[in-house]
Amino acid sequence: MFAEATNKHTTKQRRRWSTTSLYYVCPILTTFGLLLFAGNILPGTNAAAVMSVDLGTEWMKVGVVSPGVPMEIALNRESKRKTPVILAFRDGLRTFGEDAMTVGIREPAAAYGYLLDLLGKTIDNPIVDLYRKRFPYYEIVGDPERNTVVFKKNDAEQFSIEELVAQILVKAKEFAQESTSQPITECVLTVPAYFGQAEREALLSAADLASLKVLQLINDYTAVALNYGVFHRAEINESVQYFIFYDMGAYKTSAAVVSYQLIKDKVTKETNPVVQVLGVGYDRTLGGLELQLRLRDYLAAEFNAIRKTKTDVTSSPRALAKLFKEAGRLKNVLSANNDHYAQIENLLDDEDFKLQVTREKLEELGADLWPRVVKPLEQALASSGLPLDAISQVIIFGGGTRVPKVQDILKQAINQELGKSLNADEAATMGAVYKAADLATGFKVKKFIIKDAVIFPIQVSFERDPGDGTAVRQVKRVLFGHMNSYPQKKVITFNKHREDFDFYVNYGDLNHLSAEEISYIGSLNISRVTLEKVKELLEQHQSQVIESKGIKAYFALDDSGIFNCVGVEFVYDKQKEDEGTLAKLGNTISKLFSKDESKEKTDGEGDQQTDSEKISPTTTEGETTAKKGENLTKEETNKTEEIPQSSDEKDKAAPKNETIKLVTVKEPVDYKISKLFTPPLTGESYEKSVEKLTTINKLESDRNRLESTLNALESHVIEIQQKLNEEEYGSCASAEEKEKILEQCSAISDWLYEDHENPTPEMYEQRHKELKKLTNVFLARHWEHSERPDALKALQNLLNHAKKFLDRAMNQTKEANPDKDIFTAVEIETLSKVISETDDWKKKESEAQQHLKRYDEVRLSVKDITDKMSQLDRELKYMVNKLKIWKPKVKPTRKTKKENKTENVENESGSGANTDAPLQDEQQPETEKPADKVEEQVVDIPTAEDKDADASSKPSATEEHTPRSDL
Repeated sequence: MFAEATNKHTTKQRRRWSTTSLYYVCPILTTFGLLLFAGNILPGTNAAAVMSVDLGTEWMKVGVVSPGVPMEIALNRESKRKTPVILAFRDGLRTFGEDAMTVGIREPAAAYGYLLDLLGKTIDNPIVDLYRKRFPYYEIVGDPERNTVVFKKNDAEQFSIEELVAQILVKAKEFAQESTSQPITECVLTVPAYFGQAEREALLSAADLASLKVLQLINDYTAVALNYGVFHRAEINESVQYFIFYDMGAYKTSAAVVSYQLIKDKVTKETNPVVQVLGVGYDRTLGGLELQLRLRDYLAAEFNAIRKTKTDVTSSPRALAKLFKEAGRLKNVLSANNDHYAQIENLLDDEDFKLQVTREKLEELGADLWPRVVKPLEQALASSGLPLDAISQVIIFGGGTRVPKVQDILKQAINQELGKSLNADEAATMGAVYKAADLATGFKVKKFIIKDAVIFPIQVSFERDPGDGTAVRQVKRVLFGHMNSYPQKKVITFNKHREDFDFYVNYGDLNHLSAEEISYIGSLNISRVTLEKVKELLEQHQSQVIESKGIKAYFALDDSGIFNCVGVEFVYDKQKEDEGTLAKLGNTISKLFSKDESKEKTDGEGDQQTDSEKISPTTTEGETTAKKGENLTKEETNKTEEIPQSSDEKDKAAPKNETIKLVTVKEPVDYKISKLFTPPLTGESYEKSVEKLTTINKLESDRNRLESTLNALESHVIEIQQKLNEEEYGSCASAEEKEKILEQCSAISDWLYEDHENPTPEMYEQRHKELKKLTNVFLARHWEHSERPDALKALQNLLNHAKKFLDRAMNQTKEANPDKDIFTAVEIETLSKVISETDDWKKKESEAQQHLKRYDEVRLSVKDITDKMSQLDRELKYMVNKLKIWKPKVKPTRKTKKENKTENVENESGSGANTDAPLQDEQQPETEKPADKVEEQVVDIPTAEDKDADASSKPSATEEHTPRSDL
């Protein structure tokens, strides 16, 4: 207790003693309160905390949910709710957020920001060229194996884009773990809607490097729509409601048309709210960053025009970074003010810069951007097929929507007020963390179904040989069309292929996108699937096949929007083995209820499909898909079903007077998948990245520990020196102790300012431990002197309550009140003795303690007081509990058998009745009287038999009470 004694006699400590006093004054009430508290512990407290990360290009927000704690935003080290997404390396130190921005001003090439849109991009992508133009001080090279983005500062320091994003996610995890005080391994990440397969796979690779399991990637507007629906759940009904969620962030702008509706599930019969994305539009290069860059260039041009120095300000990376930072501040201020001054000290060559900028000038700089503001909204409406009149409200979020000009343009476009009910910064984070709680084990949230939409359609293409000598044709089949809902599964059947073949998965028709946007996507090819040993497999089962169902390939677009080919099978019908009579009878009956599943449903492309290749959905839209790599037909492989046959087939396979029993068999086909888009980080490259990040994390952890131990020792030295100069603390140490402590503090202080070669945390921890051994003595005394008055007050309150209770209890004994013989004489005597001894002890020890000096050894400790309180409380609780369960004895109204018999005998002798006849009570039972009548006839005088029973049940005088201290 005393080893960790503190100097502050806080309000919290006083409140604790006040609560303790109440506890002993009212034991029954407190016990009830504790039981009530225990009953409110929520189930699932062993569940692990989970988090969400709204990973934007400029800012990052982290949401957390942990057992017993509602969804909340995790604060960073500066206690802020959002953190700049920037990472810096300088002099072997890694910094993040605000600290990294400071490093970025001094050395711009050492701080890496605005990274998100570089994920999954090859070095020749136009987005990378745009990034180089915006931030010319970075050296960006291509990865030698994957041709992806690598930031190179020197030969020893270079990072791939996945490594940088992974380190950002590591920081997000640290913030979440500090907020919840629990380890976190699972998360939900938000992504822009235009992220294709390459970008999503790259983000998953970064999460793997950060040791995070991604439960789901969720589009940012979908997370916002979910957040809105959760908090407006009561407004959702069977009627469809349409909303548009418009987002302008730092890097991009997007709009999504969504619907809300209560829908009853046909299988579970449950009615749940459903949010469905119906239309999407976006502009991936329109955002607050573009406006900030134009303002930066304007300030640079104005500084050059002043000609304070001959050096071009744009040629200095440090000056350019200062201008960029000031442009961002100025942009935010001008969103709320009509004009403001840009001020930068020592911008270039020791020259300061100051310039007044108006909002009109800012709007003029972005004149060519304003017409693009409404385009995403128009695209979203067009893809949804809904008129603007059907939209209930346009809700805005994202930092860019705070610009007044943007709001004015949107108002004119929709002719109504904009919805501003959402937290523009945190809506996506809170929606994603709600989804994380839904997906994680141990949490239970109200069901809210999400149906997202496909932005880039996906199709399968393959070659088909007609077999008539004509040229091989290229065939394309759409799997997931534009604005199709997902998650979803599909099956495509190949009937004409008898040899090994392959097919390609590509992005489909992108005519709804501009040529520039298509170039940003990169590779339009997703994967190549090669089927092997097809001929051998067909020949192996040729004798068994009665009807071939073809080769079926199974595809899934999961909740994260990631496409997978999850299995390929050869499906055929073969003759079933002979069965017994009962089995045949069962099959005959089952035919009456079986459905013909030989026909496959098409997905709206029937006019383009032939009997050779068919596509069919394997689940209803919105159903959760199988996990990545899972075989969708695992359960189906073991199922058997009856397939009705046509009369022609029956004639060929068997005599007409006999029905052939068929069973469907599914044989897996060997296949290989080759990804054709930007390859994700795997294999040896992944292992090298893991090793690199592990080393960086360990160095940072060791450095943080070294700094914390040094700061703790230094702070303790200063604190002790100050306290010994205060009378309140100094009086608790003798002159010899004070001299020794101050001498030790002085020696440690001198040692701290010496240059140590390779200092370790253990060095500082050992010195701290030695100092604490000296200082804890007088700190413990101070703690005792500070806490003792409240402890004695609590003991006195308990004594007063016990004395009052004893006075009442003495009137509830058999001798004082025969009707309320609750307590025995021994119990009264025991309680009285404990009260008397405790009272005497308190007076004696308090008086003895008062004669001691503050630096003398403590005689009356807080622990002694609490021990006495516990002893008295134990006796008091026993008496209170006995009073609580005691009930007055209720005497029966019926007469005893002895009295009944006497009365019957008297009646018989008086009336001259036959003595051999049965007694009257035995002949006719007495009619039961109502309960209220019985209560009116209660007799308090016990019968002889009752007295005998009571006497036998009571303990002897020596056994009536055992003191609680002996139990």
